[in-house]
Amino acid sequence: MTRHDLIIVGAGPAGLSAAIEAARRGLDVVVFDENAKPGGQLFKQIHKFFGSKAHKAKIRGFKIGADLLREANEAGVRVVLGAAVTGLYLDHEVTVRIDDRLEHYKADAIIVATGASENMVPFEGWTLPGVIGAGAAQTMMNLHHIRPGNRVLMLGSGNVGLVVGFQLLQAGCEVVAVVDAAPRIGGYGVHAAKLARCGVPFLLSHTIQKAHGTNGVTGVTITRIGSDWAPLPGEETYYDVDTICLAVGLSPMSQLLKMAGCRMKDSPLGYVPDIDATGSTSVPGIFAAGDVSGIEEASSAMIEGRIAGVAAAEYLGFIGAGDLEQNVADFEEALGCLREGMFAPKNRGKEIAATDEGIPLSRALLTKGYLANDELERFPGIAASRREGIHPVIECTQNIPCNPCQDACKQHCIKIGEKITVLPVIDTEQLCTGCGMCVASCSGQAIFLIDESQNDGFATVTLPYEFLPLPSPGTLGKGLDRSGSPVCDAEVVDVKTVKAFDQTSLVTMRVPADMAMTARFFRAAS
Repeated sequence: MTRHDLIIVGAGPAGLSAAIEAARRGLDVVVFDENAKPGGQLFKQIHKFFGSKAHKAKIRGFKIGADLLREANEAGVRVVLGAAVTGLYLDHEVTVRIDDRLEHYKADAIIVATGASENMVPFEGWTLPGVIGAGAAQTMMNLHHIRPGNRVLMLGSGNVGLVVGFQLLQAGCEVVAVVDAAPRIGGYGVHAAKLARCGVPFLLSHTIQKAHGTNGVTGVTITRIGSDWAPLPGEETYYDVDTICLAVGLSPMSQLLKMAGCRMKDSPLGYVPDIDATGSTSVPGIFAAGDVSGIEEASSAMIEGRIAGVAAAEYLGFIGAGDLEQNVADFEEALGCLREGMFAPKNRGKEIAATDEGIPLSRALLTKGYLANDELERFPGIAASRREGIHPVIECTQNIPCNPCQDACKQHCIKIGEKITVLPVIDTEQLCTGCGMCVASCSGQAIFLIDESQNDGFATVTLPYEFLPLPSPGTLGKGLDRSGSPVCDAEVVDVKTVKAFDQTSLVTMRVPADMAMTARFFRAAS
């Protein structure tokens, strides 16, 4: 039997973060993970994170994963891959299956950071090849560079469904619709808006009735449901698709904690261990961090992991109680920022009608995925944008914990303040230089640069663009509105791709002046 100071189960964002903090304080740390690659979900995540600079905002998930691995290696953490922990027993003993061997390890403390598994929804034909989870689609696209299908229907409008839906478009798939049984979109409005302006429709109060096919998916029938969640007769619609992608939530993988005798509880975040502020369970020396203790964003999981790593160090006597208290206070302050706003864990299941500022939310955004024209002026990032010369228009209308745009603007045109869930405001006294850093740094791709001062009947719209191939200056096409409908002729006049933009290109299109506040995407002529 091999002994260590600390065993961590799971090499995802929480597990690696915990390992780094513990090892930096002198603990002998080993991390076991059943996968062939470490990093959990991070290496599937090619989008930019939300939050603040302290939360790795505007950095893509796979880069955060690489940073964590580098930090863990520098701290002396041993990461064992292809190692499935099959049991967690009394006295902090674990059994680990490595290749065809079952090995025994013992530690003075254990941190369980096993994450979560995807939920599935049974329907007729749900076992056909071509019905896949959103995580599987991400693995195929972002790890193995395989397109999951050609025509895809996405079930689920939470952040996972929205983010993966956009990545399917980036991979060259056609997303025929995003379907959800709920009457409103569940994820961030800025994520939904990215899909909508690419022409992807949202079908709410709908669910899948049947997947068609024999050896694989050839089509899908969806049906509208009533307020009692029952299918409405005669409200079926058929779509010709070869792939059905399911993004219907996650469940904490808490089996090891239950096996160890930890006190468990049902919560809005799942079936989870009962833990305190440090991640300590009811069993001394066993801690939990990340999605296994409640489904949240990866940014929150990393902070929870760091707290658990420090707590394990204090439990084993490597640091004092005062150091633990100070460290936990600092980490909890950062964590608290991520748990504010309308998407905070405390608001799950609640219908929010207005922003924290008292502004009525966009009904069109919640039900269609895009802002309606008659709703625009109520939001400060849009209403205050009317002025001469080039200027930003910020279509961020929900209290999301995020502020990279404020940090990116060296002219201080954009202000959010200390509380990162506040809606961004434009300071009209400051001069916008048109550098585009705010457009490229916005994790929700919700900022555009408008120039209506050309005096020739035309204006320019600069938008974030993350598709290949990039259009080149002189390319003719159509300007699409927020719903993805073509509204005007457009010509690309400039394309900027620089290292500071981190693979977000800025495409500037020339459109009729009266379309400057309407055109939000470019589609080249076929």
